[in-house]
Amino acid sequence: MADTNTSKIVLASASISRASLLKNAGVHFEAIPSHCDEDAIKNKMKCSCATTDQVAERLAMAKAEMVAIDYPNHFVIGADQMLACGGVWYDKPADIDAARGHLKSLRGKTHHLVSATVILLGEKCVWHYADTSNLTMRDFSDDFIEIYLNQAGEKVCSSVGAYQLEGLGAQLFSAIEGDYFSILGLPLLPMMAYLRANELLID
Repeated sequence: MADTNTSKIVLASASISRASLLKNAGVHFEAIPSHCDEDAIKNKMKCSCATTDQVAERLAMAKAEMVAIDYPNHFVIGADQMLACGGVWYDKPADIDAARGHLKSLRGKTHHLVSATVILLGEKCVWHYADTSNLTMRDFSDDFIEIYLNQAGEKVCSSVGAYQLEGLGAQLFSAIEGDYFSILGLPLLPMMAYLRANELLID
């Protein structure tokens, strides 16, 4: 693939949420999905007893690496999240039924959301950032789950944990400890500080 896009920043993701964060913040970028085999990486690392932090960072790196091959002169952003509760890892729900199961399992509990982000320039990782947020869901009723799923629709399946904090998903929680932007998918403020330091944003 020719290196023809005009932006010096590439988001190695198909995530609407991550793209919206950058766009709303005025960051000019090109979104290029990586299509890496996330399940294969997760399964291999789970068998080797890796932590959620390690898995999230490896996935973020894998996404960025696949895209950086074709965009060696660009700052390529890769990001991923891992959700764990009581030692159980949660993936994006496959469908509404799976989302319902996730919400029933997570309600009334505090879960941990690990967010990892890397920036590659060529083959070199020039910036990485990871943090963990602790989110406590209310002990909501089955009726509330049905109302929530009916109103939110299939888009909940694009989010690990079946929630979107920037919208109706805010009603799921009683307490949140962590960076709001990281929960949505990118540690926006520290990442923009790095981009600004490299003259990719106006100082």
